[in-house]
Amino acid sequence: MELAVTGGSKIKVSDEVFGRDFSEALVHQVVTAYLAGGRAGTKAQKNRSAVSGGGRKPWRQKGTGNARAGTIRSPLWRSGGVTFAAQPRDFSQKVNRKQYRAAIKAILSELVRQERLLVVDKFDVAEPKTRAVREQLSDLGVETGVLVDVELGENLYLGSRNIPGVYALTVEALNPVSLVGAEKVVMTSAAVNKIEEWLA
Repeated sequence: MELAVTGGSKIKVSDEVFGRDFSEALVHQVVTAYLAGGRAGTKAQKNRSAVSGGGRKPWRQKGTGNARAGTIRSPLWRSGGVTFAAQPRDFSQKVNRKQYRAAIKAILSELVRQERLLVVDKFDVAEPKTRAVREQLSDLGVETGVLVDVELGENLYLGSRNIPGVYALTVEALNPVSLVGAEKVVMTSAAVNKIEEWLA
């Protein structure tokens, strides 16, 4: 299949990458796993081994009249450890590489079908100014979206980071969440070729 490049030319791309059927279940699984991987399991409590102190037996085993005790940090004691202490939780979900790549292909193919994927020769940003990036996006009819290039030029990065809803990414930083949530995805021809090499 062919993708139209802004300016009138076309580039030939693989049907396997940009013409794949959309699998909602697969994309949902991969997006969910990606979001879950970003969660931080920060809930934690200290058990008796984690609480400071209590290294010495408080009194001898027999003859004191007190109940036997091995540590002053027992959960029964004040300032002791928690009996079933909560530990940091790992929310990550396993996704096979083959599944992940298939989901990216499905998302890209759906972007093409919905005409939300635009291809340009390059991002011609002469200065690191928000205005310069806005003007280029306006020429493309894009208000918000994701800009993808093989390497992010400093002018593009600095000029785009202050525009709400616009994110500049390299091919290596592409992820299913940014693609699914983007109103438009603008890629350079070089980025399209790099993605084909990655997903082939």
